[in-house]
Amino acid sequence: MQSFNTALQSAEDGQQGFVPRSWGLLTAPLVGLFVLMAALSTSLPDVLSFIMVGAAVAICAGAPKLVRLDNSSSAGTWLRYPVLVMAFGLPTALYGFAVARWADGGSALGWAPAVATFAILSLLLTALLEDRIASKVIALFALWIGPSLYSDSFQARSLLVVGGVLGIAIACREVGRVQKAAEARAAREHAQHRAEELLAEYEETGQGWFWETDRRGQITYISQRIADLLGKARSELEGRPVTNLFVLNAQEQESERTLVFHFSTRSSFQDVQVRAATSEQEERWWSISGRPVLDQFNNFLGFRGSGTDLTETRKSQRHVVELARFDSLTKLANRFQMAEWLEKILSAPRLENRACAVFLLDLDRFKQVNDTMGHPAGDALLRQVADRLRSTVGEAGRVGRLGGDEFQVVIPGLQPRDELAYLALRIIENLSQPYSIEGSRVTIGASVGIALAPDDGSTSEALIRNADLALYAAKDGGRGRHHFYARDLHSDAQERQQLEQDLRDAIAEGGLELQYQPQVCLASEEITGLEALLRWNHPRLGYLSPAKFVPIAEDAGLIPQIGEWALRTACRAVAQWPKGVRVAVNVSPLQFANPALPAIVTSALTGSGVAPERLELEITESVFLGDQKSTESTFAALKRVGVRLALDDFGTGYSSLAYLRNAPFDKIKIDQSFVRGATVEGSRNGAIIASIVSLAEALGMETTAEGVETFDELDLVRTLGCSHVQGYIYDSALTEAAATARLNEGLSALAKGPKSARAARQTMLRKVRLEHDRQGYDGTIRNISYTGAMVEGLWNVPEGTVFALQLSEGLTVEATCRWCDEDRMGVEFANPLPLDETGAVSFAPPREVRDKMDSSVLRKAG
Repeated sequence: MQSFNTALQSAEDGQQGFVPRSWGLLTAPLVGLFVLMAALSTSLPDVLSFIMVGAAVAICAGAPKLVRLDNSSSAGTWLRYPVLVMAFGLPTALYGFAVARWADGGSALGWAPAVATFAILSLLLTALLEDRIASKVIALFALWIGPSLYSDSFQARSLLVVGGVLGIAIACREVGRVQKAAEARAAREHAQHRAEELLAEYEETGQGWFWETDRRGQITYISQRIADLLGKARSELEGRPVTNLFVLNAQEQESERTLVFHFSTRSSFQDVQVRAATSEQEERWWSISGRPVLDQFNNFLGFRGSGTDLTETRKSQRHVVELARFDSLTKLANRFQMAEWLEKILSAPRLENRACAVFLLDLDRFKQVNDTMGHPAGDALLRQVADRLRSTVGEAGRVGRLGGDEFQVVIPGLQPRDELAYLALRIIENLSQPYSIEGSRVTIGASVGIALAPDDGSTSEALIRNADLALYAAKDGGRGRHHFYARDLHSDAQERQQLEQDLRDAIAEGGLELQYQPQVCLASEEITGLEALLRWNHPRLGYLSPAKFVPIAEDAGLIPQIGEWALRTACRAVAQWPKGVRVAVNVSPLQFANPALPAIVTSALTGSGVAPERLELEITESVFLGDQKSTESTFAALKRVGVRLALDDFGTGYSSLAYLRNAPFDKIKIDQSFVRGATVEGSRNGAIIASIVSLAEALGMETTAEGVETFDELDLVRTLGCSHVQGYIYDSALTEAAATARLNEGLSALAKGPKSARAARQTMLRKVRLEHDRQGYDGTIRNISYTGAMVEGLWNVPEGTVFALQLSEGLTVEATCRWCDEDRMGVEFANPLPLDETGAVSFAPPREVRDKMDSSVLRKAG
């Protein structure tokens, strides 16, 4: 409201004020006309006339003071009207009386020159006072008062009165009109001023800016903020093409109609996104709107428009896109983006471009790390896995995380199987290297399933499903392996699903059982304890290996339930045995991480009436991946219960020795992987066993060597100082009834078995190709070791026949027939086959072949 009053006052001062600043200019005409009349009449007025003319001239000369006095008067108050009379009525009346007195005094002047003077003054007053009607009426009325009074004409005086009344009426009407016009003008100026203020504030806040061009597209106005961003003065930008403000790359613009199109067609546009031509390192984006400006004849004058900054908005949009297309934890592509990319390959226009390979990866033992160390440690591990996977695959393909510990790799193009197999081996090898998580050394593994397009499916759904089946096959093969999809995997998946359901039924109906393998003290040759081993006699398939159904139990989350059942069953069994015999029960890391484990153990002991020292819990090194305080408290609680603790599979897992300083173990069990092959010439297993025995003796712990099957292995572990032995050399696993009967016969143990061991055999059905004298034969491997194999399918092969045996693509070995019985023969390899980390025979191509493939084949497709 204050700004409106200011505008109104300004309008009144300029148009409606009674006293104009030019009023002082009347002094010269007044003096000049007076002198001219004196010269023409050759006479002078009397003194009073002189005085009146002088006073009139003096009042007009004081016009600046009268203007200030007029302006200081409040608008619309009565104080302004005395000023009006004093400024206009008084000087003109004095001058009119002076001239009339001079003309009427009998001098030579006469009325004719006087009337002419009055007419001239009337014209001057009309010109000087412009549209100030009130001032003009007062001045003219006052000027003619003198002549009218000195005239003896009643008509003249009457006309003067009538004219004065009409003048006042017209002046009042005109004053009102001018007042309204001034108010309207003030309102327009106020609105314009307010708009200018708002636009200035809008520009200063950085929310937007304005621009204008002429008809040639050259800048005539640009906001100061944009000039500052471009590092130029506004004067430098004015006159330049408006397109210089932007980087007009058509590929970067999201609108179908570009900015150049709108400028060339002189059409309006709205929110066109363009990149700013600034010198900033970070890209700046603007949203531009504009419209053509036309004159009253529809002639094009230029463009006028506005712009807003979209940089932060685009950042937010980019962040939203990243959240929608990338995994927030590992920064790898997520499931959606991987599916989109795979679909793009499979729907390529050309058939030859639709080939690709899909790898599905699952981390082995990750759940164990997550459960024991906590989710933050699991997240840190996943980030490291993602970095290794990304560097291993490199430019050969794209890597994504599907969720949890599942990853996916898509390799575009048609790639040979042996190259893909090598890449899978490299992935498994790199992911299986130890990790450092929160100061702890963590080792996990990986299994890989591979499906190829178009051989294994032409749709993304089929490829993913088949790669998933291949992954299950890899995990069933012992984990840490890769497996290509094969048609028979569908039946394997159905079998696995059926086994899971059968396992649940077995748990509910008591279909699981424990068998017990004796542990013998070498010093006394007596049984001191038995290890409880889980067995499942399937009603249709017979006894199944734990290696087949335990992974299914792990995936189904059944291990804690099975573990508690085994603990209670073993305690009931040991209650029937001689007092000096213990029972050993395996405790999984998931069971150990359960804070209720000590209470469960106490309940099992109490329910069976067994002394705590007769129960031995076998725990693997992986329990030390968990929270250190929680682990130590569980150990302390178990020792308070009074049970014995044995460290199982020592040296095969997380083999940092720091935990042995505080862990209250009574025994260290040497894994059978160190016992097997220890007697072979050149093996280092014997040295490892000796080191473990020395460590155990220094810590006051017993040692048990597992998997001893031959006399030479027994002699070796006895010589190296092992205190106990467990293996077929003394006895295999016995049922509860058989174990009880065996212990009732006496505790003495008698070793029996082969003198020495041959290489461990793997049972399998694997199709192979044999070549002899350029003649090819098809065969099937029934079992294999790293030194030889039994092959079925060739009849009556002479002993000593040499074959080229193709075990896999890229792997062919020389094999010599050592015996033949009908369609079966035993062959010996000229060179031992390599073993993988689990001790199984590896069918991977030789290293030199893989190195060659690594450098030349796995390149980015396209």
